Amino acid sequence: MPLTRDFKQTVQERARNDPEFRIGLLTEAAECLLNDEVNVAKTLLRDYVNATIGFQALGTLTDKKSLSLMRMLSGKGNPSIDNISKVMASLRRHEGVELHVSAR
Repeated sequence: MPLTRDFKQTVQERARNDPEFRIGLLTEAAECLLNDEVNVAKTLLRDYVNATIGFQALGTLTDKKSLSLMRMLSGKGNPSIDNISKVMASLRRHEGVELHVSAR
């Protein structure tokens, strides 16, 4: 049975309207980075950026070109640890949250 709505559109709409969901995207992205699931983390970050701040504003915050950021978070992107750290820190500050690591 075909989906009646585009999945990306659904995620973006929810992220725009649900602060807990946005925080969940950032938290999950951070956990994915720590667990060597880089492609999943990039997808989550890209969804967050598209639904909230946009790549232009993120470029201003990170002092990076928006096109470079789009490439970095694409499926084939290969961001350095410095760049991904800058992106995460900027998005965290934009959302107004602190992220903490805890071992289980």
